[in-house]
Amino acid sequence: MGMHLRKLRTMTNQSTALELTEIVFPEHANHYGTLFGGNALMLMSKAAFLAARSFAQADVVMAGCGDAQFLAPVPVGSVLRLRAWVSRQGRSSLTVSVTGTFEQLGQPPREALRSFFEMVAVDKGGRPRRIPKAYPAHPHPEKEEA
Repeated sequence: MGMHLRKLRTMTNQSTALELTEIVFPEHANHYGTLFGGNALMLMSKAAFLAARSFAQADVVMAGCGDAQFLAPVPVGSVLRLRAWVSRQGRSSLTVSVTGTFEQLGQPPREALRSFFEMVAVDKGGRPRRIPKAYPAHPHPEKEEA
């Protein structure tokens, strides 16, 4: 009995990364005067969406978010830099890794955020579609050994 394995590409090249820069205003903050976690997730998902859409050259939707880490509080007035890159590619899905650092005047940048997002390329009907840079639609089946 043959087994069909779904092939995935793992990408380690961050040279095609997208960078998004934001400033943290009071309306983005929690009652401690630091970036509210929900707003941090929204900004990271925005960066993931833009990176996935650019890579896939297609509309994308988010299928999931995993391992969101809030490594340091980001005070109001900080400049937040989010870096997003495709770290895995499947036939219609992508994993986008996102990291965030923040800077305050006169201080070195500090890492604050980290997460990954599962994105899926979709057609106009909202159904998964093959990513043009993905594997061929009909790969040659591998021979099974007895």
